[in-house]
Amino acid sequence: MENQRDALQKEYQIRFSGAEEYRDRVWKTLCNSYFSTLVSPKAHLLDLGCGWGEFINNIDAAKKYAMDLNPDAAIHLGKEIDFLHQDCSLTWQLPAESLDVVFTSNFLEHLPDKQRVESTISEALRCLKPGGLIICLGPNIKYVAGAYWDFWDHFIPITDLAMAELLQLKGFEIDRRLPRFLPYSMSTGAKPPLIMLKLYLKLPLAWPLFGKQFLVVGKKGTGL
Repeated sequence: MENQRDALQKEYQIRFSGAEEYRDRVWKTLCNSYFSTLVSPKAHLLDLGCGWGEFINNIDAAKKYAMDLNPDAAIHLGKEIDFLHQDCSLTWQLPAESLDVVFTSNFLEHLPDKQRVESTISEALRCLKPGGLIICLGPNIKYVAGAYWDFWDHFIPITDLAMAELLQLKGFEIDRRLPRFLPYSMSTGAKPPLIMLKLYLKLPLAWPLFGKQFLVVGKKGTGL
């Protein structure tokens, strides 16, 4: 476990060091222009695989949790955020039906095997309230092809259909499924002007042309 945590610290430093300010502004734009429509300001929300907190620091929510195995994540989180430093495939340190939203971005593909992905989704279902949402954003292997493997710790190739099927197998209803949402440049270190991102988010007709990341939203049924 210690070696895994050391590796995570080194990977984050290599990929994101020096880009913190830009990434924070990108996620502020994404939260204000899109994800705020899915997350109520009254929500109790968990950022699963929070990284350096770019999403959780910028989204408006009443109660915020962030989970990551990288211990460095804690120093990047706002003071109001509770940090859960644990393996996401094990039982979460949260009560059942305590969350309104679970959000995860570019994370599930980094888990080492499908069983851990399934266990993680099962925990999300347990911790969400009836009617709660799981929001899954990630690179769609159908559209990024070989570039998917440019990250050494990508293990699980995922498509929008596979993500939706897994959520359904675990008991979620699919609220929305976008095969092409954000460009893959959001994951590769490119720094397009933020005005372009704002314009892109306002033009859904452009998403099928440039989007290479899926967005799948699952809803926990009220009968569970």
